[in-house]
Amino acid sequence: MPSNLRDLHGIAPFLAALFASTFFVANSATLALFNKCKEPVWPGIQPSAGKPILARGGFLLLPNQAYSLRLPDAWSGRVWGRQGCSFDSSGHGRCATGDCGGNLYCNGLGGTPPATLAEITLGSTPRTQDFYDVSLVDGYNLGLSMRPFRGAGRCGDAGCVSDLNEMCPAGLAVRAGPGSRVVACKSACSAFGSPRRWMAHSIMYVWKWISVIFGD
Repeated sequence: MPSNLRDLHGIAPFLAALFASTFFVANSATLALFNKCKEPVWPGIQPSAGKPILARGGFLLLPNQAYSLRLPDAWSGRVWGRQGCSFDSSGHGRCATGDCGGNLYCNGLGGTPPATLAEITLGSTPRTQDFYDVSLVDGYNLGLSMRPFRGAGRCGDAGCVSDLNEMCPAGLAVRAGPGSRVVACKSACSAFGSPRRWMAHSIMYVWKWISVIFGD
């Protein structure tokens, strides 16, 4: 198991250990991703233009597993969860939701909507504000929340943790798998070409640690 992958059992000691190892690193932040779903999730990471690709842009995250990575100064980009994926030994295949060109490693590619997005923009100095939000501008595929740890300022969680697939209108539903179950919910913009509708909660904050939690 890679050193940045951890099991979520005993989560409090895990957070304390990782936090202790990153708190005193100047001008940087740590991103931790947790899978609280009952099924595997393949996170996708897409940097903004000109920003470096992290962790090759994608990887497998089993249930109750966590993955952490250091974010470079002034990094910005988006994170989303892919589900129902199948890849061969060379990393080629497809995902039922959030697919990025049929690849395990997105390598700069974005996810195919609908997909719940976590968006991050880091400031260039320790005193510059950072921004994060969870957005449904590209639709919804699974619950996702973001939570900062320590840092300066007053902020809270951002996220959409309700299962919108259970209440998705028929005209927006994406179905796949056994029983043709609803696996994602399109945005009105992509489905009907109407003005964008999304749920986003933006927070200005200077932080050193943030977690992204996938849940169903």
